[in-house]
Amino acid sequence: MKAIHYSRNGSPEVMEYGDLPDPEVGSDTVLIAVEWISIEGGDLLNRLVTPPPHTPFIPGYQAAGTVSAVGKAVTRFKPGDRVIGFNWNGSHAELFAVPEHYAYPVPDDLDLRLAALIPVAFGTAHDSLFEYGDMKPGDFVLVQGAAGGVGLAAVQFASRAGATVIGTASSRERLERIVPFGLHHGIDYRTEDIAARCKEITQGKGVDLVLDLAGGQGKDALMSAVKPHGRYAVIGAATGTLPSFTFFELIRKALHVVGISFGRDMHTPRVHALLADITRQFTEGHLQMPVAAEFTLANAVEAHRHVAGEHPFGRVLMRVGA
Repeated sequence: MKAIHYSRNGSPEVMEYGDLPDPEVGSDTVLIAVEWISIEGGDLLNRLVTPPPHTPFIPGYQAAGTVSAVGKAVTRFKPGDRVIGFNWNGSHAELFAVPEHYAYPVPDDLDLRLAALIPVAFGTAHDSLFEYGDMKPGDFVLVQGAAGGVGLAAVQFASRAGATVIGTASSRERLERIVPFGLHHGIDYRTEDIAARCKEITQGKGVDLVLDLAGGQGKDALMSAVKPHGRYAVIGAATGTLPSFTFFELIRKALHVVGISFGRDMHTPRVHALLADITRQFTEGHLQMPVAAEFTLANAVEAHRHVAGEHPFGRVLMRVGA
């Protein structure tokens, strides 16, 4: 099969495109003939800072396609079924092997191109708000990095659930593009004081919940923006240089901090039910995700460079084939 692979950490240029052996089909394996690959934030971060456990290493968390083969213990899928697959690596290839518990069915009336966008972005956003963020109607929710995939998903969920949604982005133009997704207040983090604007919007109280999708960029402002006994969800990062919370920062605000790693729960019945519901909502048009750019698998270096440098609005996809 054709695949993207690398043997050392570094910039997108460490990745190569070439022939590798097809994945083995174990007893619980669902082997996917990949059509569309969603580039996730973790794909970039792992390439930068996580030493590959074996080489050549195929990156990538998520892809959609058609089942090519299944192991003898697989009961939920058969060859020809349309699925979205998740795994901790391996999606940047023509064939993607995932355990059965990391495969999710795609309805016949949902384009696989769009299906590839769903699990990590929407599941992470949903868990950040509801499962671990304790969001309630009437809360003020600050989404730091609202123009990215998880950010846009969070804006939609929070707004529909009755929160007042405050989002940050790098320009007024980008903020205006988020308004149709449910954004109530936009903050241009390059020209505006995030903490001051949040205090103004909340009449001095501070926000109830911060979703930090920017790896702690502007962390001090976010800490100032959140109210005492507020909640702070640590979710995403795009670089390996990250700030940290000090012991007394947490105590002074009596802050509830939670780290979000949706992938750790994606094998569970709870998440399978959640993703089935989200996929239904997506199919019915209640949720959406813009595709900022498309590349071929062979142009993965350019695709990763685009995600890292252009801060795309929504998600970036790679397609397998010409």
